[in-house]
Amino acid sequence: MDIIKVMDEPLANKIAAGEVVERPASIVKELVENSIDAGSTSIEITLEEAGLTSIRITDNGNGMTTTDAIRAFERHATSKIVNEHDLFRIRTLGFRGEALASIAAVSKVHLWTSDGISGTEVDIEGGKVITHRAAALRQGTDITISQVFFNTPARLKYMKTIQTEIGHTIDLVNRLAISHPAIAFRLAHGQQVLLKTSGSGDLLRVLSDVYGIAVAKKMIPFQAENADYKVSGYVTLPEMTRASKNYMTVLINGRWVKSYPVNKAVLEAMHTYLPIGRFPIIVLQAEADPYLTDVNVHPSKQYIKVSKEGELLAAVREGVHAAVKKAIIVPDAIMKEKKKPSTPSVQESFWKHPERNVKPVQDFQTTSNYPPRQKSSWTVEEIPLNEDMTITPDVTADPVETNEMSKPDDEWQAITTQDEEVQSEEKASFPTLLPVGQVHGTYIVAQNEDGFYMIDQHAAQERIKYEYFRTKIAEVDHDERQMLLMPLIFHYSADEQLKIEERLDALEEVGIYLEQFGPSSYTVKEYPSWFPAAEASSIIEEMIEQVLHTRQVNIAKLREDSAIMMSCKKSIKANHHLTMEDMNRLLTDLGNAENPYTCPHGRPVLIHFTTYELEKMFKRVM
Repeated sequence: MDIIKVMDEPLANKIAAGEVVERPASIVKELVENSIDAGSTSIEITLEEAGLTSIRITDNGNGMTTTDAIRAFERHATSKIVNEHDLFRIRTLGFRGEALASIAAVSKVHLWTSDGISGTEVDIEGGKVITHRAAALRQGTDITISQVFFNTPARLKYMKTIQTEIGHTIDLVNRLAISHPAIAFRLAHGQQVLLKTSGSGDLLRVLSDVYGIAVAKKMIPFQAENADYKVSGYVTLPEMTRASKNYMTVLINGRWVKSYPVNKAVLEAMHTYLPIGRFPIIVLQAEADPYLTDVNVHPSKQYIKVSKEGELLAAVREGVHAAVKKAIIVPDAIMKEKKKPSTPSVQESFWKHPERNVKPVQDFQTTSNYPPRQKSSWTVEEIPLNEDMTITPDVTADPVETNEMSKPDDEWQAITTQDEEVQSEEKASFPTLLPVGQVHGTYIVAQNEDGFYMIDQHAAQERIKYEYFRTKIAEVDHDERQMLLMPLIFHYSADEQLKIEERLDALEEVGIYLEQFGPSSYTVKEYPSWFPAAEASSIIEEMIEQVLHTRQVNIAKLREDSAIMMSCKKSIKANHHLTMEDMNRLLTDLGNAENPYTCPHGRPVLIHFTTYELEKMFKRVM
């Protein structure tokens, strides 16, 4: 007896709905993407009970005729593609023709739509059309999905709490709003408006609506282009980070996708600028010929295959690194002119009445014997920013992550006029600092006419040493070696020896020359003369460990990791007291560093307390 049968349409649609309709946020995604593909410039989403009771999407798009309104709920019915060749040039968000049929199979649907000529009203329940009739409506579509999973109670049982489901929808709509800044979005849960964007086309303004104006003020633009890809977007300054990669948004041809390689390229571009375990807030838009992308690789369409991926990643690294490197040079915001207080300011008192200054501890009372540190002759490119785009950590501001429904015009103007201020302000170099003392043998206190600075002495020297060792390791001179009176001996197991034998060339690239010494040992008889002698044994051992625990040896990464490790070991530690001469020398070397503002691990080197902030803390100004 034949046992194989073709499933009926309602059952097939319910099964398909298991892949497409995972939760209310999935329904919102499919319907909003349809609205975007229909050319809408305004989309409103209204939820009741996180969408489990009802989801209403209203747009002003092209709308549908009566025939299309009914046919759209059949499986594989779509206006996006016609033949197989269209799969290679997909420019729309939807294209499979499964979403509406899957949604209708597990819910009740009420649809109003009009193409500007005629209007249609359709009722569907469990995938079956109950009624349809003509209606006089404005152009666009208004669709309500109610009683989600009413006929699949097992799926309904696994829904999370209201707050969790709302969170998924907010996250989704945020990304859709960011990827389409020219569309005005409005998301509401009951009477509460959760997101509202203007649709002005200004991406930075959308970012302020999504992440809050405090985050938007800390974002800088970047862009790069090659023969295949054009990359642009905004990234936060290294001081504004998050503990999760969820704030890293990647858009390819207007579609939000999950891309580990692109995220990795961003982190590589910000290497040594980010603290360990912290990630930037970034929106990265990549534009390319649709022939270079394949979005038909996953039911959710959140994963994508990219041709010439190397070119894309190179553009990402180039654009992000150049922007961050240029912006990180600026140590402080350019403060707007403040109304002078009636009493003398701290700055005026300091320079006019030096006898009133606080003296450092006894070891440093000879400050006057040291001339002010001369400004270095080196110059750097810099983009001065307005006061709202400060680089050094803000000791008074409390970053806000919540959405702000409305922004005062003057606050928004501070962001939108950034480009004009960048072009008009003068360029500056690392500030000239005069050390005045040390706190707990760990932090150097320095001052200038703009206020005072606290410098982490370990982080500062770590940055200086890192740049020195990075250059030395990259340019290993095999003739620049010194012989040891007593060779260093290292012992390893048999399997470790096999790995070492395969990677001897990589070790020699960074100045480590191993020779076999008995059945289970290696000896080092010489190493580069610039190696820190006191730490040579532990440094060589750690370099070998890096090689042992790396499947594929990347010479560039090995050099980088080695430079970071050596700089950390060689730098002064906490509770190490410095003379005034030592402090002056350290600040001079720091000023000549390529990036004097973060250590190789991304931690800040110095923090600036402006004169205005001091006056504000002591209630000299309001």
